[in-house]
Amino acid sequence: MPDETLPTPDLTATEATEPQKPQNHQGTAKPHSLHSAVQRKSAAASNKSSGKAEAPAAAAKKKSISYSDAGVDITSAERSKQRIKMLARKTFNKHVLSEIGGFGGLFALDLEKYPNPVLVSSMDGVGTKLKVAFELGIHHTVGQDLVNHCVNDIAVQGATPLFFLDYLATGKLDNATIETVVQGLSEACRANGCALIGGETAQMPGFYADNEYDLAGTIIGAVARDKIITGETIQIGDVLIGLPSNGLHTNGYSLARKLLFEVAKYGPEQYINELKDKTGAALMRTHRSYLSIIKKLTGAEVVNGMAHITGGGITENLPRIIPKGMGAVVDLASWTVPPLFEHLQHLGNVEQDEMLRTFNMGIGLIVVVPAEKVKKAKAVLNRANERHCIIGRIVRGERKVSYN
Repeated sequence: MPDETLPTPDLTATEATEPQKPQNHQGTAKPHSLHSAVQRKSAAASNKSSGKAEAPAAAAKKKSISYSDAGVDITSAERSKQRIKMLARKTFNKHVLSEIGGFGGLFALDLEKYPNPVLVSSMDGVGTKLKVAFELGIHHTVGQDLVNHCVNDIAVQGATPLFFLDYLATGKLDNATIETVVQGLSEACRANGCALIGGETAQMPGFYADNEYDLAGTIIGAVARDKIITGETIQIGDVLIGLPSNGLHTNGYSLARKLLFEVAKYGPEQYINELKDKTGAALMRTHRSYLSIIKKLTGAEVVNGMAHITGGGITENLPRIIPKGMGAVVDLASWTVPPLFEHLQHLGNVEQDEMLRTFNMGIGLIVVVPAEKVKKAKAVLNRANERHCIIGRIVRGERKVSYN
């Protein structure tokens, strides 16, 4: 019996079945390890000749896949972020306690200015006006459009803007474009006295078409509780004063683009006699801010309510501030509708009611003034060189607008 503590021979299948060869009488048999090596080499050659793949000695190293390979360039985004910080910092004031890049923006409310403060917030986007911006390669005004739109939305409630946050999302980050957009945001924030305190720039490959992006923003403002303007003090007989818009502002662009580019087949750089301007230039006029004139009017205490005329036109926006049991009558002959709106209506044979609930029709802000204070309100407007016209009155009704 063999000793169980000794290792048994490690024979390969070949060794086990191959007949024993006679030893050379001049030497001994080759060691087992050398014999096995010769057999492996022989087997490898046999496999190669028969078309079989030889197993690699070590697995080939796999290529490392990065976030950049998936379409998100973190390095480029970081470089852009540094330049964006500089643009945002230009809007900062003593109330901003944080830097861009933290987990949240810090803002210290001035309790001396607002001893009984109410925060007012609003959020909006630029919408399909961006499509025109992409076509023309104009990106410095859309940030202004966004900020001014949001500022107006809270200003009509008596609020002063405090700070702004933006959201910009794109498929592939183009630093020059992003920085141009943020420059517009920064300029508008400074003009309106609010801080660009933070935001989000998102790269989402495959989600947006090349060279396109979406833009939205949130604004926070403050007003003293006793200075809030909601329209609850509006009375029957109050007068409606309309202030002009710069154009479409940021609403109605889906219909406008269809009529101008699909129906009329105009090019964005084409000069149109009816518009007295190029198509793209007419569409890209900046959404104006009414903050300055609103402050003058509210300071003079001549305001019972204000409506920012955005998507939905006068038809949908004016009723938002009218108390129950009241309505409004608007005289369409009281102001001159800008050529852009008239031409859009002509191109699509658009019904008047559809125009009035889609576009601002040349009126960007409506101020509701007590009849006895109209003279004072007009004096304030004239001193500010603000064009305006009386466009209607508050009447009995059910929170609707009727036109004559």
